[in-house]
Amino acid sequence: MEKYVSVGVAVIITKGKEVLLLKRRNVHGAGTWSTPGGHLDYGETPEQCAIRELKEETNLDISEVKFKALTNDVFEQEGKHYISIWMEGRYAGGEPIVNAKYESSEVGWFAWTDLPQPLFLPFQHLLEGNSYH
Repeated sequence: MEKYVSVGVAVIITKGKEVLLLKRRNVHGAGTWSTPGGHLDYGETPEQCAIRELKEETNLDISEVKFKALTNDVFEQEGKHYISIWMEGRYAGGEPIVNAKYESSEVGWFAWTDLPQPLFLPFQHLLEGNSYH
């Protein structure tokens, strides 16, 4: 089996002291919580990917998208390795919905001090400071 590294883009959207999270399903990390995100498409910038993935997954729009950090994420059991590009964007209003029902089962705003568990490995790495800025 050929091993390779994939590139994912995740987008952090906050509203006050809360962050937008999705519960993943039918994809690696199923059952865990993380920010919206997905694979970087060929020819796409991280900013474009963050905007596209957020819209596809939650039907929300954002502005002022900027780079936050990188995490190096190896999923031993699944045999996957990702470089995750973490982006931040400004919440522009609206209510999030589960727009990609195959990939996520729940979406909501959560206090940074009371995040749902378990967390997706790249999100854990970011929160633990195991990242590159």
